[in-house]
Amino acid sequence: MARLADYFVVVGYDLDNRVEGEGQGRILQRFPEKEWEDSPFPQGVELFCQPSGWQLVPERQPASFFVAVLTDINSERHYCACFTFWEGLDNPQLKKTEAGDADEADEEPAVVQPAKVFAPKSLVVVSQLDYTEAFRNCLGLIYTVHVDSLSTPLETVIGNLLTCVIPIAGGSQIDESPVCSLDKVPQSPACDWLLACLQPGPEEREDSLRTITLGAGDRQVIQTPINESLPVSGSSVALLFRQLGIVNVLYLFCAALTEHKILFLSSSYQRLTDACRGLLAIMFPLKYSFTYVPILPGKLLEVLSTPTPFIIGVNSFFRSETQELLDVIIADLDGGTVTIPECVHISLLPEPLLQQTQTALSMVLDPELEFADQAFPPQSIQSSALKIQDKEIRAVFLWLFARLFQGYRWCLHIIRIHPEPVIRFHKAAFLGQRSLTEDDFLMKVLDGMAFAGFVSERGPPYRATDLFDDLVANQVERIRQEETCPHKVMNHVKELAEQLFKNENPYPAVAMHKVQRPSENSQNTCQGQTAFPVLDEVAVQLFIDHAVAKLKNAPPVVKAELKSLVPSGPPLGDIVDRNGIVMANSARRLEVVRNCITYIFDNKMLEAKKLMPAVLRALKGRTARICLTQELNQHVLQNRAVLDDQQFDYIVRMLNCTLQDCSHMDEHGIAAALLPLVTAFCRKLGAGITQFAYSCVQEHMVWTNMQFWEAMFYSDVQNHIKALYMETDDGALQNNSQDQQAESNREISALDLAAEQNRLWPTLSKEMQMERVQKEESTVFSQAIHYANRMSYLLLPLDTSKNRLLRSTGLGDVESVSNSYVTNSIAGSMAESYDTESGFEDAESSDVANSVVRFINRFVDKVCNESGVTNEHLKALHAMIPDIVQMHIETLDAVHRESKRLPPIQKPKLLRPTLLPGEELVMDGMRVHLVHDGREEATGLMGGPPLLPAEGAIFLTTYRLIFKGTPSDALVGEQIVTRSFPVASLTKEKRISVTLSMDQFVQEGLQLRSCTFQLMKIAFDEEVASDLAESFRKHLHKLRFPQHVQGTFAFTVGQSGKLVLEPKTKDKNQSLKTLSKNLVKNAKRTISRQYVSRKKESLTTWENRSSLQSELDEDEISVSEEVDQSTLTLSSTIRSSDRQTMSNVVERACCRDYQRLGLGTLSSSLTRSKNEPFRISTANRMYTVCRSYPGLLIIPQNIPDSTIHRICRCYRQNRFPVVCWRHSRTKSVLLRSAGLHAKGVVSFFKSPNTQTAVPSQADSTSLEQEKYLQAIISSMPSYSETTGRNTLSGFTSTHMNTSDSSDKLRQPKIGDLMKQVLGNKEDVPGTFSRGAFSQKGKVISLSQPKASGKARSSSGGKFGSIRGSSRLSAFNPDIGTRLAGKESPQPNGGPNDPLFLRQQKAYLYIIGDKAQLKGGKQDSFQQWEVIPIEVCDVRQVKNSFKKLMKACVPSSPTSEPNKGFLRLLEESEWMTLLHRVLQVSVLVVELLDTGSSVMVSLEDGWDVTTQVVSLVQLLSDPYYRTFDGFRLLVEKEWLSFGHRFSHRGAQTLASQSSGFTPVFLQFLDCVHQIHLQFPMEFEFSQYYLKFLAYHYMSNRFRTFLLDSDYDRIELGVLYEEKSDRKNPQVCKSVWDYIDRLYKKAPVFYNYMFSPEDDEVLRPYTFVSNLKVWDFYLEETLSEGPPYDWELRSRHERLAEETAEKADAGAPKSQRRIVWPCYDDLSRAMPDAITKLLQDLQSLEAELGQTSEKWKDTWDKIKTTQRTETKLESKPSFSSSLLMSSNLSHQRRSQGVCLQDSGVGSSIKLGLDCEASATSTPVSGRPSTSTLYSQFQSTESENRSFEGILYKRGALLKPWRPRWFVLDKTKHQLRYYDSRQDKECKGMIDLGGVESVTVGTPTMGAPKNVEEKAFFDVKTDKRMYNFCAQDSSNAQLWMDSIQSCLSDA
Repeated sequence: MARLADYFVVVGYDLDNRVEGEGQGRILQRFPEKEWEDSPFPQGVELFCQPSGWQLVPERQPASFFVAVLTDINSERHYCACFTFWEGLDNPQLKKTEAGDADEADEEPAVVQPAKVFAPKSLVVVSQLDYTEAFRNCLGLIYTVHVDSLSTPLETVIGNLLTCVIPIAGGSQIDESPVCSLDKVPQSPACDWLLACLQPGPEEREDSLRTITLGAGDRQVIQTPINESLPVSGSSVALLFRQLGIVNVLYLFCAALTEHKILFLSSSYQRLTDACRGLLAIMFPLKYSFTYVPILPGKLLEVLSTPTPFIIGVNSFFRSETQELLDVIIADLDGGTVTIPECVHISLLPEPLLQQTQTALSMVLDPELEFADQAFPPQSIQSSALKIQDKEIRAVFLWLFARLFQGYRWCLHIIRIHPEPVIRFHKAAFLGQRSLTEDDFLMKVLDGMAFAGFVSERGPPYRATDLFDDLVANQVERIRQEETCPHKVMNHVKELAEQLFKNENPYPAVAMHKVQRPSENSQNTCQGQTAFPVLDEVAVQLFIDHAVAKLKNAPPVVKAELKSLVPSGPPLGDIVDRNGIVMANSARRLEVVRNCITYIFDNKMLEAKKLMPAVLRALKGRTARICLTQELNQHVLQNRAVLDDQQFDYIVRMLNCTLQDCSHMDEHGIAAALLPLVTAFCRKLGAGITQFAYSCVQEHMVWTNMQFWEAMFYSDVQNHIKALYMETDDGALQNNSQDQQAESNREISALDLAAEQNRLWPTLSKEMQMERVQKEESTVFSQAIHYANRMSYLLLPLDTSKNRLLRSTGLGDVESVSNSYVTNSIAGSMAESYDTESGFEDAESSDVANSVVRFINRFVDKVCNESGVTNEHLKALHAMIPDIVQMHIETLDAVHRESKRLPPIQKPKLLRPTLLPGEELVMDGMRVHLVHDGREEATGLMGGPPLLPAEGAIFLTTYRLIFKGTPSDALVGEQIVTRSFPVASLTKEKRISVTLSMDQFVQEGLQLRSCTFQLMKIAFDEEVASDLAESFRKHLHKLRFPQHVQGTFAFTVGQSGKLVLEPKTKDKNQSLKTLSKNLVKNAKRTISRQYVSRKKESLTTWENRSSLQSELDEDEISVSEEVDQSTLTLSSTIRSSDRQTMSNVVERACCRDYQRLGLGTLSSSLTRSKNEPFRISTANRMYTVCRSYPGLLIIPQNIPDSTIHRICRCYRQNRFPVVCWRHSRTKSVLLRSAGLHAKGVVSFFKSPNTQTAVPSQADSTSLEQEKYLQAIISSMPSYSETTGRNTLSGFTSTHMNTSDSSDKLRQPKIGDLMKQVLGNKEDVPGTFSRGAFSQKGKVISLSQPKASGKARSSSGGKFGSIRGSSRLSAFNPDIGTRLAGKESPQPNGGPNDPLFLRQQKAYLYIIGDKAQLKGGKQDSFQQWEVIPIEVCDVRQVKNSFKKLMKACVPSSPTSEPNKGFLRLLEESEWMTLLHRVLQVSVLVVELLDTGSSVMVSLEDGWDVTTQVVSLVQLLSDPYYRTFDGFRLLVEKEWLSFGHRFSHRGAQTLASQSSGFTPVFLQFLDCVHQIHLQFPMEFEFSQYYLKFLAYHYMSNRFRTFLLDSDYDRIELGVLYEEKSDRKNPQVCKSVWDYIDRLYKKAPVFYNYMFSPEDDEVLRPYTFVSNLKVWDFYLEETLSEGPPYDWELRSRHERLAEETAEKADAGAPKSQRRIVWPCYDDLSRAMPDAITKLLQDLQSLEAELGQTSEKWKDTWDKIKTTQRTETKLESKPSFSSSLLMSSNLSHQRRSQGVCLQDSGVGSSIKLGLDCEASATSTPVSGRPSTSTLYSQFQSTESENRSFEGILYKRGALLKPWRPRWFVLDKTKHQLRYYDSRQDKECKGMIDLGGVESVTVGTPTMGAPKNVEEKAFFDVKTDKRMYNFCAQDSSNAQLWMDSIQSCLSDA
């Protein structure tokens, strides 16, 4: 029984204590005065009566009622029902002002104060029971008695209220009648016996209902719930859902369960209370244990910033003060919203639960939804009444919890039964069996306080049960079957709702109450109302004392506590298996596991070895792992199984594989099952020394997880305690259960047993009870000792001398979360005496032993406290642990010593790669297998040993990805295989699974493709954990795409791999740093001044702003207010801070080149002779005109800078036309720009008939542009010579003579070139129509099909020209008769008739994009012409390159005919793209050479434009074919003119999506093609181009980073000092690096360099003339790519050292085998000159002379050779080829054409190392001997080696001695009858030799000759057998023939 009300309090307004204008409340009276012992009076009631503060108001407010909840220090909740009404009183403010002194008079009263004000007064009932309605009625009645002045005294009413007693829960009675059981309808008896003395007159039904009356003619029925554990919710849950909606409440529900902070807002206090009550009700069976304040007073708002979770309600009045709460979820009940802050992540229910719950809730709340679409909806569909709906919603949540927690009782461990049950929950097992280990929500719920309370409350097996216990035990099967059928779910929900409703309202039919309300008039008449009287305390106390005395005399109440055995429900395993969530494991897999184990124990090792890979694969599945533990258990006898070495290795391997896939939680209990096994399996190492399996399986996370050990310990303790009681029961229990169940395993569960013991406990004697408690305690103690041993086994490493602190994870900080709430804490002294710091993470823990001891101590403290071990025992344990650990360490030392003597399992040693200076390892080597890809050279399929697959390790450094290892094939095991590529060049990474041929084991792998034409297919070794492989991928991705370009290796080199954005060290070149900053600052300032109307945009948006430029308002942007800069001198235009900048700009490549070309100088005064046509403009010095252009630009002399600002807007990216090169002879200029904006084009070629009245903005821009072009034209000398202008009609003949007859020989027909460039397909209609002429620009007419018929040539298929089939040339212009000659071009695209007549030309040709020039009109004045061409789009280049990579480096071998290399190469269209670029370039060269200027104006002016412009300069100007020139060309055209290297190279995260587009590589390939055709015109070799190509993609240098000079200045890298003094090894610029190398060795030099003066190159451009660049195909597996020279020199040193070591005296052969894909051919077989230079150097070093620089040596030889050549009358062929520079051939190719023989082949002279070493043999080439026979040698015979050999004749012919001569020059082995014989009897062509091998004597061979003197030479025709005089002679012959072959 419980009191209905503990205290009655009257709280009023405190008139005396007003703090700063705020009122206070104070308790006026309290009954009873004395506190109840069981329920102290809660403090602060007055605050809660007026949560918004105590205030006086001018008008009377209606009376209000709400219930606040206060929690006391013991977590007991007190319900304070507050009834507040308002009493009038005279205004205290007025009194104060009247009495005030004079000095207060100057304070003007703000408002006229009313004479009468109203103060609040509250009547409060404090109770431990929550009966809101009863309290409302009682307090209302008291108020009514007061207001209506009823006859009943207030003291009586209050006395009755305080003495009313009601049962807590259904059915306790006063008489001795039997206790009701749960299933019968309870008899709630009346309370009236208590009040009989005060209010007699009971009614008929009072004996069955609890009816109370307060003695004022009232009556109320209070229905107490049947079961007190179920919450009472009224209709609060339904209201909560109505206010917030389903989804919002579910969010709040999940947030409350996962311990987030929740704040409710509403303007109604009662609603706040209801909402909080509702939220708690749906959390049942979990109880909320954190701060719970449904109504928080305004004065206590700081509570909201508490760090702990809470559920709090606050009045909306304080909304503004809740705004800054960052981690609080705010639910606004009035507005219906839930606001979740960004930083809060709420874990939601797992699917499909969430979906099913939402469906069920919507069916409850909105039943009409289901029938909304039906044509004939049922008539009577409506929601249930609120109270019923409330219970239905709660039923849904009950159903939800039953599903969430089903089977939880199977995961309870009972570790003590007596004196009190101690129960733990095994979280990992529960999650594992439910397959929810990954589920965030459930993890958090199980870790939470609410669940801990749930376990301690519902864990005990013998207690009162309720609805939830029944649901989770008996209804699981039903729930599972119905969960997918919403209607069945609803039926179940309705049943549950009925039970919940019945629990709350046992008598729904009873008329609830009869209580008087205040009469209307009394509420209205506010004037004459008296104040609430002071009550007579004695009278009230008398009531209370009387009732207490009556209670004492009453018979005792028997508490109806019905305890029973709690049912467990079906076990978890079955549930999961039937759901099929378990990973599918076929029976076959399990059979494989079983067989393998049987083989191992039967010692059939070969069989086991075969099965091993399959077993390891099967062990990925859970069932197989469980099967393994069961199988291994069968082989353990008496806790021991001794194995031999091989068996032990296999078992350990399987155990490791099993544990590797277990998580640290061990949710499937596999590590737990293996724990006894690892201490059982062992092997004998020596006398008395045994090694157990645990020493080999320690590397797993699970052993260092405290929770795992706790769960294991509790599980074992439970088993032992169970066994203890099974024995004591003398088998009686056992026999019964065995009759029921035959299964011996599950005779009776531990919980059932505990329940039985708990039931019997009261019946036992004291001694028996004590005995049982002691037995249990000692069981736990012995287990603790056992576990201390076990833990030391698994935590102490085999080699304890190494400081291996297990793992670097936060071991010691793992908090134990095995819900422990037994606070039986260890004695204080004990806790202090042991170091309880974190276990393995201690800084001081110098040795492993201490850390292990600490870890075990923490474990022991934890489990012993929870399981109630006595302090004496605990002390004993603590004393024991160090000894246990020490003892084990001693045992391990012996084991470790012996185990080291065992031969280890052979796995290749991991080789360390050599790193560059500044390169650092990011991830250390991971053992992998490098699998072969589609390239066949290394696999041995094309001959030679298989180098791949190889086994080794993969290393990730800040710069490269390196594989280093040894081939798996034993025959080449001593070779080292290295494959690497720069991380920055990675283009694609994908996961693959690889089957290795060795053990058919499918492994995880990665395929990594790089744009340096490298592919790595790696398979991770089984020892590499999957998370390590994943982390490798993440690191790789992070390095490949850094956040900013400063994260690339070129910037981070030497900075220990971290991205250092701004090194704060004192800068060496402070002035430069500040200057570059100033430059950018000024640029920014200027930009903001100029573009007022435009926000600051990034470069990418500039790119997309196609038409914006021309539309922007001219006046706003124009810089007309700036002074015309062409009239100013340099010093006056440029501020002092910028002068330094300008001098730096002047030093840049562009300026040096402009001065060389005479395009303008930049002297200090800027004085220039006016006749200079061009000037250097500084308009862009602040990068305001065009951000991607250089600071200084060449523009016509007479164009002022202000014009430029206007012109640039017509062009994309503002890249307006500027001069970049001038022809030295014709003075024609080459210009570059971007394409025009669409609008600009139309206005550019506008027709005159669209005249407008007012000249528009576009007009003026167009005029300016026209002026600009005109200025360029007029700067040409040829223009000023011409007197009149000729129109098209003036030229009727195509054969016009030209005055420049000296040029006739040089020109091919421009008409032919035009035709080639523009293509010749008939099916494309002309795009430009003839029409009105306008202005001075002209587009070549393209609509004359008739005239072009004769000019069209038949194209010879794909390789004839791109016209044939390539989709790239979809454009057919036909250039009329003016530009097209009648002859068709030669098939190879070269020049045809050398004498041809030049046609009339335009002064300026504009090469434009066909797509942009549509709709233009022609112009009659022949000033400039537009040549429309179709450019290859950047996307085309990107796709083509991808296909090229797949063709050159296929990922897997293929035998499909249409997937061959040549077919894939053709499909990639890479060669076609090269052909297009070269073709356009050659056309431009021709135009420039004939005196016309050319403007290349394609795309954005930074891709194809750059390619064409650079190639034109390279072809036209010999200077650019030297080292300095080429560098200057790249710096000028590519770097300064803003080719977007970072963007096209996808170097950062931002540009990742754009992909890799190798525009620069395409340019280098074009240069390579020209180099092949003109090898004597280039100072640099092919290797130089490859070197640049590699490092363009490698990011090793800063040269090819960033998109423009502007970006480089912004990062301060443009004007860096040449080398870094701190780290001289680290070059920042590729050019510096090349210079250094060039000085040391002739690697980049082309020995054939002997240029002709002013030679213009005109290469053949057809696809058939182009070769695939060997850069794409070659590979050097011995050391990786040969482009990082530091690595090469180190390799060489190492090789020399190893050679010296090996030189112990063994005879050394001069022979060396060279593998094409393994060795670096240029080094293995250097060309003659390099070799001689090297020899010279080494000889000088030996003689101790200072060696001369190679270049000096070479130059000397050259000059002497030249003078000799002049002296000689007949120069020898080779010297003249090398040295003379006056070869009269029209084409100077690497070979010399052979005129006599008619063979169109060329001689390969091995002069250029790259070309000769890597040239691929051409099929169908005539043999070398026939080539050589064309020439008369100086000697009659070349006899390299000669002597007598016996040769066996052809079939059936005898052996004969012959005189053999080996001719290395002609590659022949000739034989004669004798030495004197002049006539050759026969000849073996060495070109056809396949092998030279040691032979064996055959029939008829010479006698008395040793066997080793025979050798065989195999050619493609037959096998020749030879016999020498002895073995050494034979060896000499074989060596000679071999060396001759290698020279071939």
